[in-house]
Amino acid sequence: MTTTSFRFLARPARVVLPPGLCLLALALPTSVAAVVSGDPFATHARLPSPPTFVTTGDEPVYAPCPPPPIGMVYGVAEVVDLALCRHPQTREAWSSARVQAAQLGVAQAGWLPSVDGRFAVGRNRRDGETTTPRSTALNWSWLLFDFGARAANVDSARHLLRAASATLDATVHGVFLDALQGYYQAQAARAAVAATLDAERAGRESLAAAELRYQVGVATPADRLQAQTALSQATLSRQRAEGALRIALGRLTQTVGLDADQPLRLDDIPTTIPEATFDRDVAALIAEARRLRPELQAAEASLQAAQSAVVATRAAHWPSLSVGGGPSWQRSGDFSSHGNTIGLTLDIPVFTGFRQTYNVRAAQARREVQAARRDSIHLQVAFEVWEAYQNLTTASQTLRSSADLLRSAEQSERVALGRYKAGVGTILDVLNSQSALANARLQRIQAMLDWQVSRATLAKAVGTLDHRLLDGDRTTRTP
Repeated sequence: MTTTSFRFLARPARVVLPPGLCLLALALPTSVAAVVSGDPFATHARLPSPPTFVTTGDEPVYAPCPPPPIGMVYGVAEVVDLALCRHPQTREAWSSARVQAAQLGVAQAGWLPSVDGRFAVGRNRRDGETTTPRSTALNWSWLLFDFGARAANVDSARHLLRAASATLDATVHGVFLDALQGYYQAQAARAAVAATLDAERAGRESLAAAELRYQVGVATPADRLQAQTALSQATLSRQRAEGALRIALGRLTQTVGLDADQPLRLDDIPTTIPEATFDRDVAALIAEARRLRPELQAAEASLQAAQSAVVATRAAHWPSLSVGGGPSWQRSGDFSSHGNTIGLTLDIPVFTGFRQTYNVRAAQARREVQAARRDSIHLQVAFEVWEAYQNLTTASQTLRSSADLLRSAEQSERVALGRYKAGVGTILDVLNSQSALANARLQRIQAMLDWQVSRATLAKAVGTLDHRLLDGDRTTRTP
């Protein structure tokens, strides 16, 4: 005999519904349109908006970003937008949130009845006579009471969806900061190349001055050799800086979700001096971070989900009451029959080999794990805010000090070169002042970029990192 099962009868018009199935039909809370849409419980409405998505029908779907246009020049805002659009981490976090939304629908489905159809056909041979028995049945069941297990499962799924949504926010913040750091690191590498080019030009000027003084007989060959050595050192530094720039640009393209060999054209190096004043109470920032940080919100939601899971596990130890039934048809040769059944079923777990006892213990232990993780993140948030606050304070002080250092280094270089050309200074004074000026330029630009990164890091630590932090327009710039 062969048996085939399927979800519904091929010709349901011939089925006469018993009273139980009429109650089932009246109990369905979803409309036909909702069922057809594929999301009868509207779980996608609980999802946060992904960084980039399109809508097909009633369901948001992640849409890959188009390739960057040729010749586009990227500022910090455009780099961040591209990273949020293309980075695989944002797509992964969004897909994980969709998984939890679907799991919420699975939990909510426990409140509705279930219907199963069955069709069986066989072939019997006895005393030379062959018969083909057929049977058809439509069974339905509806769980009426379970001591709160379904409600706890729905509550746990809802909290897990909140945790997944908060994790998506945390992922967006992380990608945002990584893109911003990569942008400023690439700009710092460009600034380093510019500074080494200036140092190389200054070295050529010093070498030319030494050559001139040597030709007129007022300088020794040692001056010329020292100037040539300084120029070679400046050239070597420039070559190393150019290599570091290529690596920084490749790291930035990887951060925004592109291949490292795909070039990105960045806008001009920022020359405006940011307002470096910062006066906030670190205790207030920590309190704000504990209220806004999505990682802490996700941990709190996971703890609440674990608590609901404990309730659901305990409820499984108690009896459950169901109602069910359905029509059935049988035919074998000239014999045929038809019947309807309806009844109540009380399931009482008497002894499960202590499995339920250990299931409850495991659920309680998982709750304690989530509580410990929540407390750990609670402490970590405070430390991250404290660390970012101190780094920003240091960066603000360094920004002011680097401005004074650059001014004094520029004056020192001009005086040393002028004295040497006038014949009252030495080549060592010129070379030392030029080296100090090159370092001062690097430190000044690095201090400006470090301040921008420190400000963004503190905003992420507090949980307020968004596009309001970015300055300038967001329009596409083309050459």
